[in-house]
Amino acid sequence: MSKTTTMTVRVSGALSDFVAANVGENGSYENVSEYIRDLIRRDKERAEKDAFERLKAELAHAFATPEAAYATLSADEVIARNRS
Repeated sequence: MSKTTTMTVRVSGALSDFVAANVGENGSYENVSEYIRDLIRRDKERAEKDAFERLKAELAHAFATPEAAYATLSADEVIARNRS
């Protein structure tokens, strides 16, 4: 079961005005909590997408390497290489 955490966030000035404009009758969200949860979800999705894009770039680089560049290594050689 997931844990619920209550957090207090203070915003003022332009940030407070911006939040207020996005909440309530004229905003896209019913309340500030709903708005903050959506922002967190979007940021989480962005971070996951960024990580996936980095992985894809690394894999594309690995697959673009010519097969002749690969070397056969024993398990001991791999372990020794990773220790250094």
